[in-house]
Amino acid sequence: MKITYKHKITEKLKPQEIVDLLLKSRGIKDTKSFLNPASPLDLSLKDFGFKKRDIAKMIKLLQKIKKNNEMIVVYTDYDADGITGGTILWETLYVLGFKVMPYVPHRQKEGYGFSEKGIDTVKNKYDPKLIISVDHGITAIKEVAYAKKLGINVIVTDHHHRQKEKVPGQAVAIFHIPALSGSGTAYMVAKEMYQNFIPLADRSNLKELERNFHTDYLALASIGTIADLVPLTGPSRSIVSHGLQSFQKVKRPGIKHILKEAQIADREIGPYEIGFIIAPRINAVGRLEHAIDALRLLCTKDDTRAHELACKVGDMNTSRQDLVKEQLAEAQKKVEKLKEIPKLIILYSNHWHEGVIGLIAGKILEKYYRPTIVMTKGDGFYKASVRSIHGFHITDFLKTLDKYLTNYGGHAAAAGFTLISGKRDTFIKVAQKKADILIDNTMLEQVIEADIKIPIAMATKSLVEKIEKLQPFGMGNPKPTFVSEVVVMHAKTMGKSNDHLKLQVNDPLARSTPVDMVSFGQGEVFKKLTKNQKIQVVYQLNLNRWNGHETVQGIVKHLEL
Repeated sequence: MKITYKHKITEKLKPQEIVDLLLKSRGIKDTKSFLNPASPLDLSLKDFGFKKRDIAKMIKLLQKIKKNNEMIVVYTDYDADGITGGTILWETLYVLGFKVMPYVPHRQKEGYGFSEKGIDTVKNKYDPKLIISVDHGITAIKEVAYAKKLGINVIVTDHHHRQKEKVPGQAVAIFHIPALSGSGTAYMVAKEMYQNFIPLADRSNLKELERNFHTDYLALASIGTIADLVPLTGPSRSIVSHGLQSFQKVKRPGIKHILKEAQIADREIGPYEIGFIIAPRINAVGRLEHAIDALRLLCTKDDTRAHELACKVGDMNTSRQDLVKEQLAEAQKKVEKLKEIPKLIILYSNHWHEGVIGLIAGKILEKYYRPTIVMTKGDGFYKASVRSIHGFHITDFLKTLDKYLTNYGGHAAAAGFTLISGKRDTFIKVAQKKADILIDNTMLEQVIEADIKIPIAMATKSLVEKIEKLQPFGMGNPKPTFVSEVVVMHAKTMGKSNDHLKLQVNDPLARSTPVDMVSFGQGEVFKKLTKNQKIQVVYQLNLNRWNGHETVQGIVKHLEL
């Protein structure tokens, strides 16, 4: 493991000077707006470069549809970002008095985004005059043309990677905002609709809808943004910052019962609670069954129904965890049987659950630090999920293999695709050959990146308090990580099985107040430690608040003896 850091502090700096250095190294020039993000209520589609005419096309079509009492379908993705965005857009249109239905494609039967099968289902079931996509559609050129052929207009709202100038040209309007999540984009589009249709709406519903844009919809958009690993900078930081604050005011039964079922109703909701507790529950529904139940949970106003659905979602999340554990063990055995670990790991099975292959790919990448493709067989095709390492843009890589794929899409670090079964072996051979050329060995050296190397004496309560003001932390704004050379004053194991390590460390040169550190999953290191031993630690700082006292605590990410 190689440790890198952007800055090394040797002279004594004040806590604010250390924080200023952090912000500068992250390219943050406007400190004031970063620390005090603008309200998303003050942003509009025009702030993202959309012209009046782009918005006018959408509004004109909606006016015609409302006048004729025609049907709209909100066609949303099945992940947490799509479900939260779909909730925002469907509910806004519904409260504004439109005839509107939500549609969530089945992951196994229809796959990601638009498909002819899905569009046919929507046509036969609802016969809409308009489909609005949420969190997909920017690459669906053929599918949008197909919908148009059936007499259905399409408006695309998406944030995913687009293929240069290739966009669905037959769409009435395209709202593509890469700076936001799918739910963030839906929030902005829904707000534009709300502002344009206030005069035509039922006044009794408008008060609640206005409140939702201040509270519930911001909370939902923050869930989608964090779940989709969108960088928490610029407008996405605004959405998450204000969205997290709004959780205290949310009255939506679905959100309240998710928090109760997860036993976090009394907690302050932050990126951790969303990323590791709330979003996995919403995602579990689409992974194992049909994500429409997740959307129903977020939309229902019935407290009893919300309780039932939240319990069902919680049970599904437990089932998902068990399934990942079982099928990951199978995938792990396949890797262990390889004579040599290739630069691009490709694994496949006839029975792995399509809903968990992305999680398996992530776990394999985590262990071997290689781009990983995990495929499972369907009826005449393979569905694949891909996770990649820093510096290897996996979606750009898939572009070079598109002749083997029926469809693909994603980001730099994650993607998905469908492959005809008969092309599997050729695809694997060609993909691994290309990867051998494109992936340099230095890219495969796992690096732990820290922000600053500091003397441990600078890890003070004042520094931690100033760091806390940089929240929310997440993609694009990770929690600051430090490196220090320290001496071990005291060490012991902790936890039921002694799996974890607790340290008390100090500065080797300038003795000061000792700092407590916890290293999770590193209990076995205890046997290798001695008093006054010098070690190097990579860690993050927080305040351990207990029994009315606050003490500085380091959470160890890596240690070297």
